[in-house]
Amino acid sequence: MFRTEMMEINMGPQHPSTHGVLRLELTLDGETVVDVRPVIGYLHRGVEKLSEHKIYVMIPPLCDRLDYVASGSQNLGYIQAVEMLAGIEVPERARYVRTILAELNRISSHLVWLGTHALDIGAMTVFFYCFREREMILDMFESFCGARLTTNMFRIGGLLDDLPPGWIAACRHFIDLFPSRIKEYEGLLSTNRIWLERTKGVGYISAEDAISWGVTGPMLRASGVAYDIRKTEPYAAYDRMEFDVPTHKDGDTYARYVVRLEELRQSTRIIRQAIDGIPAGEIRAPKLKTRMKAPVGEVYHEIEGPRGVQGFYLVSDGGEKPYRCHFRAPSFVNLAAIGDMSRGGLVADIVAIIGTIDIVLGDCDR
Repeated sequence: MFRTEMMEINMGPQHPSTHGVLRLELTLDGETVVDVRPVIGYLHRGVEKLSEHKIYVMIPPLCDRLDYVASGSQNLGYIQAVEMLAGIEVPERARYVRTILAELNRISSHLVWLGTHALDIGAMTVFFYCFREREMILDMFESFCGARLTTNMFRIGGLLDDLPPGWIAACRHFIDLFPSRIKEYEGLLSTNRIWLERTKGVGYISAEDAISWGVTGPMLRASGVAYDIRKTEPYAAYDRMEFDVPTHKDGDTYARYVVRLEELRQSTRIIRQAIDGIPAGEIRAPKLKTRMKAPVGEVYHEIEGPRGVQGFYLVSDGGEKPYRCHFRAPSFVNLAAIGDMSRGGLVADIVAIIGTIDIVLGDCDR
């Protein structure tokens, strides 16, 4: 007796929950989502092409601006790809420091995710709590390299400089304090009725579909697949560390929340082991030239970033600049699955699903 028809509407790029530069084309039947098509490119910077016109040592600051919430991970992946291409051996101490900084970066990134995800759904207090701890990490980054967000912490062959006096003590204080703060987040959310209603059963993706889409990181592990590059293809000092790969079987928004919280605990565990076992010695390979040349060849290197697998493909023609650069962005790949995750849900669920994917549009658009 009522006339109904499909409705096409835009969500973003101005919508607050799309974080500025994501546009979604929604097909709706009333409040029910029939289809979602992501439209990207609003933050495209042409980083890959820019990199092909710069010498190897000038590219890391560009990588900082890809996933700017986890710039250390971007730097580490690119620099390790160059080291593999050029056959550069990194000192043991530098490997341990890289591991510590990468895990601090993972914690910082997950805190931004949790704070903004909770804020999008309506839990404001969690946002302030998460940024309280993130500030401690950014203070450590600043004391190490002078920057807080786009940190450029690593150098080809190792590090720019060694850890400053008192840095290890500050890091140890943080990891001693942080587990109690994770319990605070859980106390605010894990049994909160509104949080459970907004996340349980929302944004479901099966293990088979996640693998089919190429989804990686916490999204894949929350669907029951225990795949983590730090375990399968260790880099830095991860082969010396004992840690678990958190998984969940439910594959929904709540499962991804649980997995990322457990990753915070595992990162703390890794940092503690690295601090306790950090060796003395050099922090950078000797006799490296600023205008270095890489031998003719190609390399593809992957690391486990906070959002999933970050890949770095470099081709060298023997010169000072890469002939070809290509970066695999986990935000780009994971976002592609939003249609499957959203169909049959409600418009309000789209907000929760965007948050649970944990996209960074600089990483997505490149």
